[in-house]
Amino acid sequence: MPVGTARTCMNGLNALSGVGLLTVPYALSEGGWVSLALLAAVAAACWYTGILLCRCMDADDAIRTYPDIGERAFGRTGRLVVSAFTYVELYLVATGFLILEGDNLDKLFPGARVTLGTVSLAGKRLFVVLVALVVAPTTWLRSLGVLAYVSATGVFASVVIVLSVLWAAAVDGVGFSGRGTTTPLRIAGLPTALGLYIFCYGGHPMFPTLYASMKRKSQFPKMLVICFLLCTLNYGAMAVLGYLMYGDGVLSQVTLNLPSARLSSKVAIYTTLLNPVTKYALVVTPIAAAVEERIRGAAGKGARAVSVAVRTLLVLSTVAVALALPFFADLMALVGSMLNVAVCMLLPCACYVRIFGAPSMSSVEAVAIGGILVLGSLVAVTGTYYSLMKIIHELV
Repeated sequence: MPVGTARTCMNGLNALSGVGLLTVPYALSEGGWVSLALLAAVAAACWYTGILLCRCMDADDAIRTYPDIGERAFGRTGRLVVSAFTYVELYLVATGFLILEGDNLDKLFPGARVTLGTVSLAGKRLFVVLVALVVAPTTWLRSLGVLAYVSATGVFASVVIVLSVLWAAAVDGVGFSGRGTTTPLRIAGLPTALGLYIFCYGGHPMFPTLYASMKRKSQFPKMLVICFLLCTLNYGAMAVLGYLMYGDGVLSQVTLNLPSARLSSKVAIYTTLLNPVTKYALVVTPIAAAVEERIRGAAGKGARAVSVAVRTLLVLSTVAVALALPFFADLMALVGSMLNVAVCMLLPCACYVRIFGAPSMSSVEAVAIGGILVLGSLVAVTGTYYSLMKIIHELV
């Protein structure tokens, strides 16, 4: 069923809002003040590649998804490559949601434990499982129109979190005197900062689905500008607030720095708990749809039951990964550097050039696409290396 511009905009905002909001103060502390310019550059690059994806879809009415674009550009191999990067990215983002929620709930309720027979769960592990039980039913919704109403809550939650952090600093006594906030640039931290910034704009796998669902597709570019502008303002505000408050001591999730006893802190953390409920389903839906498409012929009259089973198994598998790799900052930096860079920067440019051909591009387009490819390649190499080294260090 076609979806209106307003509801598509809400879904787009929700796709670009959420977990990244809590990591941008840490990213700013890693890269220094100059890295804020890189946040704006990343936003502009990802907006432009979102437009490129839509142009690719217009080249063929049969294109409905991101993998379809890959196939149109590079054949069967293109579909497999795009699908692999896209679905692994979405899968790890969903996993990150669970890790984040486990961390924040453990801060609110330290020492929590549940024992059922011989099985005992405590702390972050307990809360990861409980959050998964809450979000599982939301994945059973199949209509993006329905998800738009849920998405409205997620966008509202992102704004409330920023305001709560501001309240903690200005009213609850935290202040704006974080140690180390005069550092303009930290070269060594730029790979991590860029990886986390790019992670903030990882909505590209959803863009083709949103575009295909719109009633008035001509409004999509304008809608995308609004989404990126509002989200970048929100990210920038949170980055500056969190860094001024805690400086070099800011944690991977700024909510973990907030004083637990303060009302503003509780509002921020409780509001953070809404993000998996409002966004988890939107992230998991493309993966589930791909699996369901594969087995649709065998499902027969039990298609609905198969859909619920597939989506439930996806949730359970993300729980297993979240429990095995509970390193939120390092995992999200890896997702940004290795997967988001490919999905949001490199692949859209490559597909666009392949479909339309370099000779058809203007000089401005050629420069823009060339610049994005260079930036993306640098981040992919340096950011992936640093993130993997940190995760290996944590495991060892």
